[in-house]
Amino acid sequence: MGTPCHFALFELQPSFNLDLDQLATRYRELARSVHPDRFADASEREQRLALEQSASLNEAYQTLKSPPKRARYLLALNGGELPLEVTVHDPAFLLQQMELREELEDLQDSADMAGIAAFKRRLKTAQDELNQSFAACWNDAVQREQAERLMRRMQFLDKLTYEVRQLEERLDD
Repeated sequence: MGTPCHFALFELQPSFNLDLDQLATRYRELARSVHPDRFADASEREQRLALEQSASLNEAYQTLKSPPKRARYLLALNGGELPLEVTVHDPAFLLQQMELREELEDLQDSADMAGIAAFKRRLKTAQDELNQSFAACWNDAVQREQAERLMRRMQFLDKLTYEVRQLEERLDD
């Protein structure tokens, strides 16, 4: 028995554009029904099954609520698993990565909260643009290579956004 499709688990059609509120509502409904505590008096087999279902549900939810993870998952559904680490042959993108990392280091060194907020807004705008571009091409076999490039850029910006949040937390302490 294989793992059910994440989208099917939530009774959704595979799509990049999702209603995240609807996804969260459905997740809470499903999580209540398979929560291991509900099976405390059940047999050991039922308890194990509930634990497995709960773990699968959590994994599916984490994948679908994150645009980069959802993009990777959609591409995998359409054409097989993608390697996690790939050498990027896009000099402009590599240069952009270096510049953004240097800018973030400068903001960290100066503890410039206003600068960090502006940087974060620019990242959000760039993420939104990538999301729109990916949504337009992910399901087109002819544009598969472009969709993979966009997904990798999404992953980079997502990681950078995480690092910005960590920096904000350190500076708030």
